[in-house]
Formats: sequence, C-alpha cells, structure tokens
Amino acid sequence: MKKSLILFASSCMLISCSSGEKKEILKYPITKKVDTTDTYFGTDVKDPYRWLEDDRSEETAQWVQAENEVTFGYLENIPYREALKQRLEKLWNYERVSAPFKEGDYTYFYKNNGLQNQSVIYREKDGEEAEVFLDPNTFSEDGTTSLGGLSFSKDGSLAAYSISEGGSDWRKIIVIDAVKKEIIEDTLVDVKFSGVSWKGNEGFYYSSYDKPKGSELSAKTDQHKLYYHKLGTAQKDDQVIFGATPEEKNRYVGGYVTEDDHYLVISASVATSGNKLFIKDLMDPDAELITITDNYDSDSGIIENVGSKLYISTNLDAPNKRIVTVDASNPTPDNWEDFIPETENVLSVSTGSGYFFAKYMVDALSKVLQYDYDGKLVREIELPGLGTAGGFGGKKEDTTLYYSFTNYSTPGKILKFDPETGVSENYWSPNIDFNSDAYTSEQVFYTSKDGTKVPMIITYKKGLEKNGKNPTMLYGYGGFNISLTPSFSTAMAVWLEQGGIYAVPNLRGGGEYGKKWHDAGTKMQKQNVFDDFISAGEFLIEQGYTSPDYLSVRGGSNGGLLVGATMTQRPDLMKVALPAVGVLDMLRYHTFTAGAGWAYDYGTAEDNKEMFEYLKGYSPVHNVKEGTQYPATMITTGDHDDRVVPAHSFKFAAELQEKQSGDNPVLIRINTNAGHGAGKPTSMVIDEYADIFGFTLYNMGYKELPNQAILDEVKDTM
Repeated sequence: MKKSLILFASSCMLISCSSGEKKEILKYPITKKVDTTDTYFGTDVKDPYRWLEDDRSEETAQWVQAENEVTFGYLENIPYREALKQRLEKLWNYERVSAPFKEGDYTYFYKNNGLQNQSVIYREKDGEEAEVFLDPNTFSEDGTTSLGGLSFSKDGSLAAYSISEGGSDWRKIIVIDAVKKEIIEDTLVDVKFSGVSWKGNEGFYYSSYDKPKGSELSAKTDQHKLYYHKLGTAQKDDQVIFGATPEEKNRYVGGYVTEDDHYLVISASVATSGNKLFIKDLMDPDAELITITDNYDSDSGIIENVGSKLYISTNLDAPNKRIVTVDASNPTPDNWEDFIPETENVLSVSTGSGYFFAKYMVDALSKVLQYDYDGKLVREIELPGLGTAGGFGGKKEDTTLYYSFTNYSTPGKILKFDPETGVSENYWSPNIDFNSDAYTSEQVFYTSKDGTKVPMIITYKKGLEKNGKNPTMLYGYGGFNISLTPSFSTAMAVWLEQGGIYAVPNLRGGGEYGKKWHDAGTKMQKQNVFDDFISAGEFLIEQGYTSPDYLSVRGGSNGGLLVGATMTQRPDLMKVALPAVGVLDMLRYHTFTAGAGWAYDYGTAEDNKEMFEYLKGYSPVHNVKEGTQYPATMITTGDHDDRVVPAHSFKFAAELQEKQSGDNPVLIRINTNAGHGAGKPTSMVIDEYADIFGFTLYNMGYKELPNQAILDEVKDTM
C-alpha cells in the first residue's frame, strides 16, 4: 500500500471551471479493496474495506497517517484557520468552577483556570486556603489521560478514582487515603462502564467485562459483571456479585449502595433501554437477592429509601415516568403506590436536604417542583429564565443545595439554593468575553414528513436578516432516549459571533417527550429521525434563515449516523456535512465492543430479513452512490474510540472518496490518542473546532471570515 499520495501544489491543484473561478481538486490516498462478502438471508453484501477494521495492523496505521496528511494539508490552506483558533482560545480562557460538595471534614470542588487540559479537584477545610486534592493534568504530558470518576467512602476518609488513557472506555481504579492523599493499594485494571460505590470503609462495588480476545479497542464485550473489591485484597480475588450466569447475558450491569448503607441495588440490562432491578439487604449477611422487576420492558431505579420504604423512579405503565413507593420486603410492581404520578411532561428526580426535586421537561425546557417525603408539593422553584436547570442533589443532612442554569446564549452559572425558603442566589457566574445580550433564541415547531410536529430552538445574533445567506449549523442526535436541552457551548459562541445560526431540533428517538417519542425513532421507525432532521433543514431554508449553499449538518455518535444517513439520502440539502464518531456501518455495528447493546434502538442485521433490508436501506456505508455529488464532508473520529470504533468512519470515508462526483472535498480528520470524546484535552478540542468552523465556512465560499473585526480585536490583545 502506498503510504500516501500527497496533494499536488501544496494540498491541491487548481483547474479552471466555467465561471472562471479556481477549484481545488484533492488527490486522496489510494485505499485498497479486498474481496470480502457477507450473506444475509440469501443476499450477498460486499465489504471491500473490511481490512480497515483491524486497528492493530500497520497497514491501517499507514492509512490513517496518509489520510491525516491530506486532511491537514487542506486545512492548513484555510486562510483564517489560525484566527479562529486564537478566538476560541481567548473565549475559552475563563475560570470555570463546579458546585462544592462535602466529604468528611473537607469541601471539594472542581476548577479549570481556562485553558487547562483537565479540570483540577481542590478542597478546603474550616475556611483554610484551598489546596489541590487531585490534578489530572499530571496524569500524562499531553493531557490525554483524564479523570473518569471520583467516589468517597461514607466518612470521606477514603476515595477511589478512575482514569481513562487516550480516551478509552477501559479504566483503571486507584484507591487513596483521602486525608493523606496517598495511594494505599494496587491499581485495579480492565474496568469498563462502571461507577464506584462504597460499602462503608471496607470496600466497593464496580463493574466490568472479561478482557476480550483480540483488540481491546474493538473486540466484542458481551457479559458485564458486578464485582466487590475488599480493601487489602488482590483484584483477582474480587467476588462476582452479579453476572456470572453465562446463559443470561447482561451487557450493562451496575450496583450502588443506598446512602444509609442498608441496601445494595443492582440494575441489569441487555440493551441501552429497559432493565431488571434487584435489591439486597446488606444488614443481613445471609440475605438473598430480591427481584423487583424481572423483565426488560421498562426502566426502573431506586432513588431513595427511608428504612425499608423504597422510592422508585419508573416508566412502567408511565411513559413519561413517575415515582412510586413500596416496602423492601415485598417490592414487586403489584405492590407499588404512586408517590409522584405521571404527568404530560417527562420527569427526572433528584434528592437532597430531605426533599425530592421533580425536574420536568416542558418542550425541552426545565421546570422544577420541590416535594417533601410525604409527597406534598412544597413549591415550584423560580428559575433564572428559560433554559436547562441541573443539580438539586445532595445528602440528606445538607442544608444548602446547588444547581446550574444555562441556555444556548447564556454561559452556565451555579446558583445556591435554600431548600427551606426556596430562595436562590448566585454562587458563581463566568467572566467570559461574550456578550450574551446580543443574541437570542427562539423555539419553533415545524412539521415533519408524516405530519408530526417537532420543536427546534434556533439561536442567532439579534437583528438577523432572513436573506437565505446566513451560515447555519443544524445539529441533531435523535436516539437512545437522550434529550437535547438548551446549553451554552463556548465553541458555538464563536460560531454565533461570525453571524452563524445554530439550530437544534428535538428529533424523535430522543427523550424529550418520553418513551413514546423515543420508540417512534427506533428499529423499523428509525427513518422518522432522518425525516425529522431533513424537515428541520427544509424549514430553515423555506423560512429564509439559510439556503442549501449555507447549511451545514453536524452530529456525533448516533448523531454521526444521523448526518451520514441524511447526506446520503438528501445530498442536495446541505453544503457541508460533519459526521463525528458516527455509527455508519449498520450491518456490523453490533459486532464491535458493546455495540450489541444498541439493538433496542437499531435492531440488527441478524434479526430477520425485513430488519436486515431496512438497515441496509439507510446504512451510510452501504448507500454511497457512484457519481453522486455529496456535500463537502469532514468526518471526525479518534483512533482510540472503543465506543463507536473508528472503522465506521474509515469505511465511510473510503466509500465517499471513491465515489464522490464533483469538487466538494471529502476529508477524514483522525485524532490520535483520543477516544469517543469524554476526557478529551482542551487543546485538542480547540484545535478540532477551529478546523470544523474553518472547513465549514471555507466550503460555503467565505474567503475571509464574516465577522473579521472580532478576530482583529483578538490579535490586538495578544
């Protein structure tokens, strides 16, 4: 294989077109084809780029290097790429802190001074000066080893934290004496999709898979198990608490101890939706595991207990969720009693200071009600505005709680809340170089292909002229019951400053309107999600916000699938497509890592002939057509992504580069030593956004930035 075919004339060669304008023609690396064919229900499907699935091969590594040479060679010729990076750095460079939380004798909080790759955990005691407790920036020189989680024992004297190396979902757990800040035993390894929940000071529960055969970044992981680690013992002696039965595989198993140390709660799932629920009395050494729900038809979890009285959040017989109570001695659903009944809005609940906080989504916007332990409504909490409120969680003895508030144009701030009086006061607000008052968000409801009304929030600079020429980024997800609620993005603030529009529709497949909304975008109804996204783009064009020449579409993970399917179905709709870490090979996604757990949303090609044909009908890798002019495309992924393996992106890029008609570039930008996104260092994030915005505007025809003045100001201050 040729290592690379570098672009002619420093990234491109110029040819004349009919308009007299010069066009860039890229020369891509040659991607070899292999003779690989799979047969599904009598239908042969060729997979010529199967070899790119081997993340351990030198040949794949050479291909990655060659593609990056082409990509970065192209990006380096964008005249304002560096200016965008400088503006992102300047805007990003403000101090950020978290809400404080108490553990033992100390109050802890996270802080980032602005451009640190990872946030630092500080602590203070009795008014003394804050000290560094844990600095993840010291974990690796390049900032690519990040903190995955931090959990303290009940008295705060011990802590366990997990680390991720290179963005991988595989973690290591390190146990320390929290007072002395000293490691006290050997590191636990090969931990994945796990929290840490302490049982007193004796040990803790965690979850993982058996180490897979083959590549740990791509090999299938199928049987999740809950372990108990007793301090002072070797990891090989850790007891399997749940998941050892091979005839019943659960891909996601989690365990946590109630705040009073009374019960161990275990959740077991075969997919990302639906779980079985169990409980064990830790006060009785001989207690058996008690089943609460015995099937995967609903999502249920214990959120609180008072003695043997359990409070359970569930969508069983309540698609928008409700809270029920039951006694632990006989906790099956036939004994449940409503505590907070289901409403027309989706419910999530937190507890703290002896209260329940019912957080509702009303057309993707937050509404919060406070209840006491008798189920009596105390008050509706007055929020600072329309947006997203998160938090209101804490221990029973906490006398003060904290919550965050944000929307698309308002940087997130933290408010201090008195649960007795209901009064909120500002705890921390960011000092950021962005004028929120100059921007506005509006919520619209547009009609999708089948007549369904879909909400979308559109954010832009006040005084916008609807002339069809505004650069627009349409962002979506539409899956896994995940809701897109308004939140501020420092990166998108730079987009808005350049006169950009940021539009976020709440597509079916998400959780904004409960289980029915989610299910309407799954399996044989997945096309609804793509139709909703396409209709959002058409709405923006019809209403004059933008036009096909100024529309870009972006999404990550399941949202990467959304972009891939949309651009292959409607390549005429947008000028730029930006699929990130996408699920793009729908016939093989379930054969990698934990992908089989996504079958609730997608189904699999092995289910039946109808499901296979449906998946093949929209799978982006399998629907790139020879001779079609696709939009300018920049695929982004990470070489250590073991959630959605980068082979999805590799194969899609190879198909597009081979079959693209016309001059629009098809690039793949591959971050090295990076994963699916969590824990990505700040410097890498800034570089990536500078390239995304630069690529997008450049391919919309901008020779200079729409708002060059604000970048000139940056230069003047540097």
